[in-house]
Amino acid sequence: MSTRRSSTESAAALPKRFRSLRVTRRDQRTLNDWSTNAFDDLTEEVAAQRFGELSQQLSERQEMLFAGGRHRVLVIFQAADTGGKDGAIRQVFQSMNPAGVRVMAFKVPTRREAEYDYLWRIHPHTPAPGEIAVFNRSHYEDVLVPRVRRRLSPAQCHRRYRHIRHFERLLNDEGTTIVKFFLHISKDEQRKRLQARIDNPRRNWKFHPADLKERSRWDDYQAAYEDLLPATSRRRAPWYVIPADQKWFRNLAVAEILLAELDHLNLRWPDANPDLNGLHID
Repeated sequence: MSTRRSSTESAAALPKRFRSLRVTRRDQRTLNDWSTNAFDDLTEEVAAQRFGELSQQLSERQEMLFAGGRHRVLVIFQAADTGGKDGAIRQVFQSMNPAGVRVMAFKVPTRREAEYDYLWRIHPHTPAPGEIAVFNRSHYEDVLVPRVRRRLSPAQCHRRYRHIRHFERLLNDEGTTIVKFFLHISKDEQRKRLQARIDNPRRNWKFHPADLKERSRWDDYQAAYEDLLPATSRRRAPWYVIPADQKWFRNLAVAEILLAELDHLNLRWPDANPDLNGLHID
């Protein structure tokens, strides 16, 4: 079952202000060109009201998706450390039925996983019919990290981009809608969030000394994302760069985009069983 679509269909359903967050395959913008801040004309109070409306609509769409058992949805989150992946997933999906949503966090490959190609561990976690699968980090880590640590040459990186494009096209051809979010924070905001993990005893567990080493590679990761995003953003598996310094805006933008993608599926409740007509239970 194919979900082929034109390049403008789902984007056109978005409020105009959010369309600019979509990455095109020929995008020449650097990450410095993408804002990490909320839209100037939007207040937190207005966003909170709209987010409440979106949560109700997302809950209904997800129930229809689950009941119909036809469509599959894959949502991918990538970000720098402290970028807000956990928070976005918790907030945006909290109104949905957990029976139809599955979250998978991809960490350093295990010894067994490392024995196979880098997509081997990913495929079993893609969504089943009627399901939303949410990736907290993903197969993109297997390009980003090796590139930054100089384990992959530029040619090898581009070969992996091609693998990923083909992999995502396979999923889409077989009925999976894919939407990808890069949560874009500033280096200064990352500093504040790391410091908060140090200063708050309840958040100490989230801080690891290795976080500081990764922070020292900030520019390298930014350059890696600048290559990766346009190289792997396609009309059937688009990337959105989400300004994420303000958590309330991050949540709103993700919810708006996800609702537009679900609405593009034209979800409907399954037809009623005709045997139920006139049935009364004593």
